[in-house]
Amino acid sequence: MTSSPMTSSAGSPRPNLVFRRLRGQLSPGEFAAAVRRAAREIGERVACDARYIGRVEAGEIRCPNYAYERVFLHLFPGRTLTDLGFAPRETVRGRGARADSGTPLACTTLSRANQYEHDAQQDPRPQGPPGSQNPWHIQSNEESDVLRRAFMTGGTAAVAASLGLTGPLGAEAVAAPRRVGGAEAKAVEEAVRKIRLLDDRHGADGLYKRAAGPLRTAYALLDAGTARQSTSDRLHTGAGELAITVGWLAHDSGRFNDARSHYAEALATARMAGDPALETHAFCNMSFLARDAGRPREAVRAAQAAQRSASGEGSARLLSLLALREAGAFAGLGDRAGCERALGRAQALFGRGACDADPEWMSFYNEAELEGLEAQCWSALGHWARAARHAQRAAHVATTKNPQFTRNIALYTAELADDLAHAGRPDEAAAAGERVLDLLDEVQSSRIQSILAATARVLLPHRRTPTVASFLERHTAVARSA
Repeated sequence: MTSSPMTSSAGSPRPNLVFRRLRGQLSPGEFAAAVRRAAREIGERVACDARYIGRVEAGEIRCPNYAYERVFLHLFPGRTLTDLGFAPRETVRGRGARADSGTPLACTTLSRANQYEHDAQQDPRPQGPPGSQNPWHIQSNEESDVLRRAFMTGGTAAVAASLGLTGPLGAEAVAAPRRVGGAEAKAVEEAVRKIRLLDDRHGADGLYKRAAGPLRTAYALLDAGTARQSTSDRLHTGAGELAITVGWLAHDSGRFNDARSHYAEALATARMAGDPALETHAFCNMSFLARDAGRPREAVRAAQAAQRSASGEGSARLLSLLALREAGAFAGLGDRAGCERALGRAQALFGRGACDADPEWMSFYNEAELEGLEAQCWSALGHWARAARHAQRAAHVATTKNPQFTRNIALYTAELADDLAHAGRPDEAAAAGERVLDLLDEVQSSRIQSILAATARVLLPHRRTPTVASFLERHTAVARSA
């Protein structure tokens, strides 16, 4: 009889080939991230990593402990441990296991200790600087979770209704067997449009958790299958765009690891469907996220990958935005020359104008956004006065041409306040900060609140100036009530 090295000093473990097949194309690290995420969904704490997955697949862990059992059964609903390639618990632990294998008690105790070793560790969680209360602090780099949302459970009817997304995106849509068709594909597309519009007007914080329900339902509909390939293609694209949209809500509200997971899910969907346009969008957002999360080299690679996948799209505006993503990444590296080259391409491409090939999701990319993203580049490079000029133009254009997009106006104005504060112009910075505070009744965005908090810290030495004192007092009151 072949036994595990954890229970006997002789013999070799039997590889768990079933579990390896279930991992599919995910790397051990990516799959471990999916396991940790599934654990958090059901309130468990497991410190799964690539090494643990390797031990399972090598057969060193013949049967997981109870915490991992609950997580695996949540991850693969409807299956048993034996369906996942594990040995029955009674053959591994306790009196029956010792009787069958002839393993001494001391060895069995050692086996149990080894199998529990990962649960004794703390679940790795992103941490900000000591004492930080800022949700926008850079989070650690967790492996991408690209496991399908079809494994996720939970009701979606109330969530869909709260967003006005009832009918084909309600929980009842997939509760009973039915043929998925054009109505469902259209509902997913409309969900994307509505969530993006709400984000433009009000920011991400109040939307993120509510939008996760329609996303789960969209992937469940996708898994249900369709009669026509054209409908399947629409559902793949719609579900991928919805994953990116929900990822952006997580990104803008400071949940970087969640955003990374959603973007990776969209990228996986794009590649499974052979959809280069969706792949471009996913890489575009992944570049932006990597820049914000302090991974500028990854941001450069993602922006360049997006430009390669977009080369056949025929949209100069799209290539302009992707060049700006690359410019922001180079700025994060402190590479002024690389940043300026990318900015030059972005401006030239933007000047070619809009066209029918421009993706629908790029509706936010206008002159104000061009100016705002360039302002971010110069601020990252420490050229505060130049950054302030571009932020000022961004806020002015947004206010005059797109007054309905309150969130964007607040963002550009917050960036202006921060740039002015660093440029040594405290009175102007405080006045811009006051304008942002006036908008916070309509906008909920951790990004904007974080920028304001940073501005307040820079202005603190000028607190005896009346305009600065007024801003700091109001900001403190708003922060306490948040």
